[in-house]
Amino acid sequence: MQRLASRITVTAKVSSSLRTIILKETLSSSSWLSIRCFSAFSSQQRVTEKEAIPGDLLKWGSLGFCRTSRFASGFKPLEPKPLDSIMDLNRSKNRSPEDLASIWDDYHLGRGHIGLTMKAKLYRLLEQRGSDCRYFVVPLWRGSGYTTMFGQVQLPYMLFTGLEDYKARGTQASPYFTASFYTEFAESKDLVLIRGDIVFTNKLTDEEAKWLLETTQSFYLNDVRYKLVECFNKEPRDFEFKDVLRALDMPIL
Repeated sequence: MQRLASRITVTAKVSSSLRTIILKETLSSSSWLSIRCFSAFSSQQRVTEKEAIPGDLLKWGSLGFCRTSRFASGFKPLEPKPLDSIMDLNRSKNRSPEDLASIWDDYHLGRGHIGLTMKAKLYRLLEQRGSDCRYFVVPLWRGSGYTTMFGQVQLPYMLFTGLEDYKARGTQASPYFTASFYTEFAESKDLVLIRGDIVFTNKLTDEEAKWLLETTQSFYLNDVRYKLVECFNKEPRDFEFKDVLRALDMPIL
């Protein structure tokens, strides 16, 4: 096996009527999904009053969202915030799936957070295949080469770390990026909300994290690509990393 190695910003004061939900995220050590704990800590920058807040504040504020200086202060991936502590579910019931998806994405713009959505049918397929094949490796292209990321799928969570870190530290490796899936609107609106949190912003940019999450999902949801995931998990001796590179149209170095 080869080496697996603006949107316009808006500055505004939040009125007290919009402060219905205050995020209370406390930086903590993170837990790997195989029960043992990561030793993950990251320093976060404080947001000053003069710092611009990305996204349309009034749009996501209308559903009870409110971001403060503690928005990016960390989280516990196996103890994610309930969705009703992030948004007002009652006010969301009358919104269309398209509106909710737009608001969710806009709310998570910037500062190490990713907001995505997916159809409920695709989530169920991802859940089924993730329970059968929990691990995969994805090359993240940077400049003239790539860094290989190691992912674990155990919905409603996904975790990512560097493959070299995982090879060196196993379940004690620090997660670079985690994702939590919320299924509260799966039945009523055919919509699953996805929240991605970058634990180490010096290791992944927002764009890289989003690409990593979407690309990993594509290997689980595409029948042809999923054969590589199955091979990696069930027939590791037959797995060829160059096949992943070919699937992503990346050069074989």
